[in-house]
Amino acid sequence: MIEEALSRGHEVTAVVRDPAKARDLAAAGVTVVQGDVTEAADVANAAKGHDAAIVSVYRPDVPADEFYGNAARAVLEGLGKAGVHRLVVLGIGTLLESAPGVRFMDQPEFPLEFMPFNLGRAVELEVLRTTETDVDWVVVAAPPTPLDNQRARTGRYQVTGNRLLPYDDGSGPRFDYPYDDKGPKFTFTDLAVALVDEAVDPKHHRELVGVSH
Repeated sequence: MIEEALSRGHEVTAVVRDPAKARDLAAAGVTVVQGDVTEAADVANAAKGHDAAIVSVYRPDVPADEFYGNAARAVLEGLGKAGVHRLVVLGIGTLLESAPGVRFMDQPEFPLEFMPFNLGRAVELEVLRTTETDVDWVVVAAPPTPLDNQRARTGRYQVTGNRLLPYDDGSGPRFDYPYDDKGPKFTFTDLAVALVDEAVDPKHHRELVGVSH
C-alpha cells in the first residue's frame, strides 16, 4: 500500500506504535511518526495537513471488539479535528454477503475460533455507520482467502459491491472456509491499488465494498 502510493508520487506518512521497527519505511522516503490509532489526539496530530487517511491495523493482544471499536471512534474524531475528510479502511471479506442478506461469517460452516475477530470488525463497521461525522469513509474488503503475495501488480480489479463473487440469485453459493481457496487469489499489490484509488479519487462513500480479481 505504501509502495503503491509512493509509486504515484504521493507523500506518505506512516503512523506506527514503534518507529524503531519502521526504519525501512523512513529509508524509502516515508515520514514515520509514533501514534496510537485508538487515541483521537494522536490521529489528529498525525493527520494534520494530509488529504486522506488509509487505516490498516491489527492488534492481537486486545479483544477485537474493543480494539476496532475504539479505533474507529478515535479515527473519525481525530480526522475530523485535523480537517481530513477522506478515510479508507482495509476491511475483511467475511463481512461481505455470500448470498442475499447472509454475510460470509454467518454461514454455519464458518469456524467458531475466527468469530471473535470477525465480530470485532463488524463492530468497527457499525461504529463507522452510526457515528455522526463529516469524514467521508469507505471500507474496502478483499475476498476472505489468503492473498497472493507472489504475483506481480496488474493494476486491475473489479468492485463487487457488498457481495462476494460468485453470487447467484438467492440460494447460495455456499463455501467452506477459506473462500475460493482452490482458484486464483487476489493479490496484495492489486488490493493496494484499490485502496489508494479510493483515497485519491473516491468512488464509494460511507459503505462497505468488496474488490476482487
